[in-house]
Amino acid sequence: MSDTTSISIPIPGADPVSGRLHGPQSPRACYVFAHGAGAGMNHPFMAAVAEGFAQRGLGTLRYQFPYMEKRSKRPDSPAVAHAAVRAAVAEAARRLPGRPLFAGGKSFGGRMTSQAQAAATLPDVRGLIFVGFPLHPAGKPSDDRAEHLSAVRIPMLFLQGTRDELADLDLLRPVVKSLGEKATLTLFEHADHSFHVPAKSGRKDPQVLAELLDAAAAWIDHVIAGSGGRAAGRR
Repeated sequence: MSDTTSISIPIPGADPVSGRLHGPQSPRACYVFAHGAGAGMNHPFMAAVAEGFAQRGLGTLRYQFPYMEKRSKRPDSPAVAHAAVRAAVAEAARRLPGRPLFAGGKSFGGRMTSQAQAAATLPDVRGLIFVGFPLHPAGKPSDDRAEHLSAVRIPMLFLQGTRDELADLDLLRPVVKSLGEKATLTLFEHADHSFHVPAKSGRKDPQVLAELLDAAAAWIDHVIAGSGGRAAGRR
């Protein structure tokens, strides 16, 4: 049985933001899960990921970036977003002492997390999980947004749909390959950036989400066991 606790996360030099700690009473690990640019922590997809992880014995800490807390449509500057990431990780460590921590997020949230990690190590974080890494804007293929990933020294899991318009696979695959053993790319056939699949694919969104959660949970367990970051498979 899973529990959800609403919390307030203090950010040094800024107003606190809202968060939700979700999962079993004794999770074997916790994922600090940042939202995408256009929707906050309460978006149905975010909630579904949190509940799916709870069913797999994992906790999540979802949280708002300051701009979303203020109901602004303009995302925070990287410096502000990075401060929020660090505050959320610190809060997870305080509330779940001794539990392995993982961090990342949906799209923008994942990129802000990796930028923060590249700039200065996030304490106690064992690996990063990107739920749709936004490699470039739609219709503007580029790998410039991946330049900072070479400075990340912990395992990374890229969960990507094959129809993701924000991550051209001809660009993403070489990026992941260049990162070596620390990076894993797991693809979901016919899924877009929101992990939606068309009816003609013969699959449904809940199936894709279940596959995503299974892959992430297996990867988390291998990282905890010291087996590196390749458990989810590179496809």
